Amino acid sequence: MIGVRVVQKVSSTRGFAKVAPHVIPALDRAVHRLTRGKVLLSAQLLPGVILTSTGARSGLPRRTPLACMPEEGGRSWILVGSNFGRAGHPAWTANLLAHPDAEISWQGRDIPVTARLLEGEERAAVWRAVLAFWPPYATYQARVARQIRLFRIVRRS
Repeated sequence: MIGVRVVQKVSSTRGFAKVAPHVIPALDRAVHRLTRGKVLLSAQLLPGVILTSTGARSGLPRRTPLACMPEEGGRSWILVGSNFGRAGHPAWTANLLAHPDAEISWQGRDIPVTARLLEGEERAAVWRAVLAFWPPYATYQARVARQIRLFRIVRRS
């Protein structure tokens, strides 16, 4: 098995940033569909969800596989809009800004959630936790001029 440090190093490269956005989500969606939501390939390394959000412009459902940082208690998760260290914000972040109510598939269960963009001191504290959780996010942030968006998604009652 490939070590976590090797994967972290590879995922920090510019080559990975060019290829991964085209390959990883497609593989994740296919495997997730084939296993009826029980398996997410990228979640073998990092916890992951399939986010179903409403398109900011189209209004259509958009399914996006994402790494996440689960928070204690199992009622919330942090989503990181790193876009693999590419210049623009990922589309799913605009979707959540326009339509914060969404759904995630987490460990084979569909869970309705509400998203909130983190800002200020709250964002700073979560960013430190995110960097401890997955250090390559620091490389992604150093590569771009924009501030990487962080969202906390919380189960809806």
